[in-house]
Amino acid sequence: MLTKSSIPVNYMTAELGEGIFVGGITNEDFHLYEQLERFYNIKQSHRDEYHLFFLQEKGTTTIEIDFQKYTIKPLSVIFIHQNQVHRTLSFENATVSIWAISNENLNPEYLKLLEDISPAKPLTLKKETFSVISEAVSLCTKLSKRKKEKLYHSLLNGSCNTLIGFVISQYLVQSKSIDKLSRFEIVTKAFKELLERNFVTAKKPTEYAQQLSISSSYLNECVKNITGHSVSYHIQQRIILEAKRLLYHSDQSVKEIATELGYDDYPYFSRLFTKVVGMPALAFRNKNRD
Repeated sequence: MLTKSSIPVNYMTAELGEGIFVGGITNEDFHLYEQLERFYNIKQSHRDEYHLFFLQEKGTTTIEIDFQKYTIKPLSVIFIHQNQVHRTLSFENATVSIWAISNENLNPEYLKLLEDISPAKPLTLKKETFSVISEAVSLCTKLSKRKKEKLYHSLLNGSCNTLIGFVISQYLVQSKSIDKLSRFEIVTKAFKELLERNFVTAKKPTEYAQQLSISSSYLNECVKNITGHSVSYHIQQRIILEAKRLLYHSDQSVKEIATELGYDDYPYFSRLFTKVVGMPALAFRNKNRD
């Protein structure tokens, strides 16, 4: 874990796997939960260095992701982004499968697709689909225990990527395929991808329009038509989300947070935060930490 000077980040330790981890928690045996709590402090808000997945088989798991609480019920799967700040609040009569994989072990095509799933939310599965994913998890779990196999890592890597690919396909079912998107939807999708990567350095709609080789007015028309909000609104919301994360989960001063988010003009950042959130940054920190 990193210190409270920034948002804590969990790294995959040798105790739970090197690059790939597969396991499960049941109501009868919380040994894995204790391991996770010991090595990862999962009740503390944090980000993960790796890509994390939960399959809820029985009972409920309550997770908080970026200030929103989700109660995950049976026959559900969830993917948690590396940049999402989250913590586990509770397991109630739960049977849960968990798997995690690092960038180095993830299929590059899947990595790109996971970046497009934003924000990631719990996904309810059909019974037949859940059964297939559950069987795939079971195979991965069995392979993870056969460490003496000559091709151990290759077998585990291949099976885990197959599992992740199938989960991604279920998320894609919920969204339109790229060939069915309108021109406005394609532009908006491209803008959101750029925003996620560049919100610290690019604050103006013109900067995104230039990267997309279109005019600012056309970019704004596309985004507003699809989302109901302007390009500036989305830029501000993404910046403020990161500011909220840092205010709540770190001990950095508001001025330090402003600098980290690319604002040399601290008073301007303070005014922006107050305008978007409806209260000053320090008031937000104090309110949410009480």
